[in-house]
Amino acid sequence: METLTAHDVWVLTSSALVLVMTPGLALFYGGLVRVRSVVNMMLFSVSAMGVVGVLWILFGYGMSYFAAGESGWAGNPLKDFGLIETDPASFIGLGFGVTFAMISTALISGAIADRVGLGSWVLFSGLWATLVYFPVAAWVWGGGWIQQLGGILGTHDVIDWAGGTAVHINAGAAALALALVAGKRVGFAKGSHQPHSLPLVTIGAALLWFGWIGFNAGAADEPGLAGLILVNTIGAPAAGIVGWLVIDRLRGRKPGVVGAASGAVAGLVAITPACADLAPIWALLLGLLAGGLCAWAIDWKYRLGFDDSLDVVGLHLVAGVLGTVYLGFFASDAGLFLGGDAGLLLVQTISVLAVALYSFGVSLVIALGIKLVTGLRVPTAVEEAGIDAAAHGEEAYAYDEPVSVEPVPAEPEPVPAAAPNARVGGRG
Repeated sequence: METLTAHDVWVLTSSALVLVMTPGLALFYGGLVRVRSVVNMMLFSVSAMGVVGVLWILFGYGMSYFAAGESGWAGNPLKDFGLIETDPASFIGLGFGVTFAMISTALISGAIADRVGLGSWVLFSGLWATLVYFPVAAWVWGGGWIQQLGGILGTHDVIDWAGGTAVHINAGAAALALALVAGKRVGFAKGSHQPHSLPLVTIGAALLWFGWIGFNAGAADEPGLAGLILVNTIGAPAAGIVGWLVIDRLRGRKPGVVGAASGAVAGLVAITPACADLAPIWALLLGLLAGGLCAWAIDWKYRLGFDDSLDVVGLHLVAGVLGTVYLGFFASDAGLFLGGDAGLLLVQTISVLAVALYSFGVSLVIALGIKLVTGLRVPTAVEEAGIDAAAHGEEAYAYDEPVSVEPVPAEPEPVPAAAPNARVGGRG
């Protein structure tokens, strides 16, 4: 009987780290929404875990990988339906993969906070995972055309270590399509929907950063490589915090927890594809750029007139594109500025455009179809009153009802007996 290797144990540990990221995202998103839609927002992340986890075991794993010599739009979803014949020796890697599928799908939900019903979201998440995430994962990591693009063009292979294209650009483009179809929230305007809980935002961001160590370093099988990824996964988001706060300061805004947490997430997103291929100094520069660029980018939803509630586009799409293209310039020994040629920049750009356009286009069709079937949004009255109580029968914070107690009539105070010859009442 084979025994677990050190790498097996590390992948198992990393799977647990990545798995906790989706509940962490639920807390992060939950803190950013209004108090009357916290349950709905958190259920979006939790339900994505349920739907995608089931689909991955049934056919998602089969769709995410090409067998040797196979090619096409996606792998074969029927080659081992339900993993009945799959060698259990591959289950560790398989389990690691499903955690990526879960968090990628859950990320999209932030774009439609406060206005979409759970049923519509569950339908979207299942269709999106099937038609978009599983095929794109096959393109990028499963032996598909993006993974082979360097060989096809005779240049450097595409670099996407942990999901700049497959996760963040994929989810960000889908979020844009879904937000456009869903339409704006009631009363949408700059500053009209404030986060209800900064502690939840902070805890959620901390769990995301914690899990991201496994997200980025889980596939590393050498100490030096794992160490480089660890340092970059700490350094880039740290610089992202600085970059975001600097931009806020330059435009006259006061520093805040939401900005700092968002800067960390921007740095984490940007370093995801690049964590194994950048020297730490270039990772710091990438994080600084990501924090500043995303701080500036999130305001464009007001100028362009679309309602991306929790800035999935401004964070994940923008930072994902930045981190993936940045490799074309600064990847160690391959970037244009570090001894390479324009070949890497070319294939990085092609992969970005292909995934963004495919995800946006298919997501738009899925969202329009669901809108025809379910209406997508909750009724306006429900949105204004709060989705949680109307749709879920739960509230994020259950306050005790004040106890009604009948007042007890006070007993009359005894009147002291009059002293002899004393006058009662009057004056003197």
